[in-house]
Amino acid sequence: MAIATAAFFAFLLVLPAAYAVDYTVGDSSGWNQGTDYTTWTAGKTFNIGDTLLFTYGGSHSVDVVNKADYDSCNTGNALESHNGGSTVITLSKAGPMYFTCPALGHCSGGMKLAVTVSAGSTTPTPSNGTPTTPSPTTPSTNTPSGTPPSTNTPSGTPPSRNTDTPAGANGASSNLYNYMFGACLVLAPLLVLMG
Repeated sequence: MAIATAAFFAFLLVLPAAYAVDYTVGDSSGWNQGTDYTTWTAGKTFNIGDTLLFTYGGSHSVDVVNKADYDSCNTGNALESHNGGSTVITLSKAGPMYFTCPALGHCSGGMKLAVTVSAGSTTPTPSNGTPTTPSPTTPSTNTPSGTPPSTNTPSGTPPSRNTDTPAGANGASSNLYNYMFGACLVLAPLLVLMG
């Protein structure tokens, strides 16, 4: 029992590293003219599975473009185009990604964003991002004949994404804290019983 409890505590310590981060582009300024997106990206690490939430008014939209079109603010060759005031882009592959506003003069006025997506990290940097909460994973139990049961926790299982709540502009979601608090409430009686 003590080994299982120690393993569970170790799991809780490693668990936050598996969270993807939801970034609100431009924080409280959103996707808008007058925001310095180069400064906004400074100090942030973007990983596969993280999301970018673009919030913007009706005169803006979001285009995913290649580097040449990003550099020249060419709005005619978008790889993807999004509008509607709220766009979520999931970072699904490692490497650079480029975004522009295709409205006349907006890109050349600085309304463009370049991010480099890493394959992964042991420590996410949720600076003004929101960690998402994975859904609980029930460990499978293997019980070969004549052998006591052992619990195996699946490795490499990506966390589910919480898409019900948009990312906050200022700090970590309370979902992470609720999860950790709930885990402590469950473990406290076990520790008391173990004495």
